[in-house]
Amino acid sequence: MNKTLVFIITLCLLLLSGENTIAKEGAAMQIKSTAFEDNGMIPKKYTCDGADISPPLSWAKPPSITKSIALICDDPDAPMGTWVHWVLYRLSPETTSLLENIPTQKEVLKGSKQGINDFRKIGYGGPCPPKGPAHRYFFKVYALDIELNLPAGATKQDVERAMKGHILAEGQLVGKYGR
Repeated sequence: MNKTLVFIITLCLLLLSGENTIAKEGAAMQIKSTAFEDNGMIPKKYTCDGADISPPLSWAKPPSITKSIALICDDPDAPMGTWVHWVLYRLSPETTSLLENIPTQKEVLKGSKQGINDFRKIGYGGPCPPKGPAHRYFFKVYALDIELNLPAGATKQDVERAMKGHILAEGQLVGKYGR
């Protein structure tokens, strides 16, 4: 048999087996919060006008071959372009939720790393838009087939570059906040 035919037969057998061992890049993974609904208003508590703490989040169990989880929160409506509010990576694949108020330190949750946000600080920096219409804040979770080998303090761009080609599943939750 030629190599192409063997590949096609193998792929068909995997697809017909019903096993969830292969997830295609960008497969859906639901993320939610008990603090706000998707496309709902983020409570003041989680913004610079309140306690400025991270909101509680939870997501679906990732594919079985997941090696780590990453989370990015950003605001594409910022006047100077997308503003990064949170970069968190190397979360254990068993992690399916975060309590509110994750400490703003380089390492949290048994070895997970936090990156630098656009406030030039480590960890979560809540919504803080200028006066005007509400901005959208995208909380994005990624199941990865690798552990990101990045030091604490990495940027969103560093994390996205390292994740490229390694995303098994992803999901997003949008919250809104305005002043």
